[in-house]
Amino acid sequence: MDSVGSVEELGRRDRKKLETRAALAEAALRLVAERGLAGVTVEDIAEAADVSSRTFFNYFPSKEDALLVAPADVETAWPKSLASAPAGLTALQALRLVLRGQAECMEQRAEEVRLRIKVIEENPSLLPRLVSGGFANERALAAAVAERIGPERAAGGYPELLSAVGLAAFRVAMLRWSRTKGSVPMTDLLDDAFDRLAAGLPEP
Repeated sequence: MDSVGSVEELGRRDRKKLETRAALAEAALRLVAERGLAGVTVEDIAEAADVSSRTFFNYFPSKEDALLVAPADVETAWPKSLASAPAGLTALQALRLVLRGQAECMEQRAEEVRLRIKVIEENPSLLPRLVSGGFANERALAAAVAERIGPERAAGGYPELLSAVGLAAFRVAMLRWSRTKGSVPMTDLLDDAFDRLAAGLPEP
């Protein structure tokens, strides 16, 4: 096989892996929404995705991980987006821009996202894993904020505070959006949350 053929074959393999991973995540979400977490096994998920249980474990260590699959490379994508935000923006404005982009992506997968929120709310045992993943994103964003504002201004804990507060605002906007079944765009709800933060969070 020539070099062009090798590259094309590698591309097909990568696409196939992504498709298999997505199929497993979708099957896990759908089955757990129907039966509850305790009523679904790895074997059930693999069968629904038309792969073997062994193949499942090539992609996820557990059924819980398949349910909580995050957007691809989010821990690196968000910091990169923050670093590339226009230089004239404050760190708060830059973070708002990054999270607004994530909200737009989630709105394009509205049905899946709302179903995942429902599954998490109905299966509290998933929360520790969700919190752990959230901390990883928070740390990555805090490091990116620190790099953006420089070491002297970062020394007082501002990056960690901004990252924690920004992600809390994102989570509140997402849950409000889910509860209203998308009748108000998530981006509008996120803008509302960040407007309140920028204003010093005045009491309503």
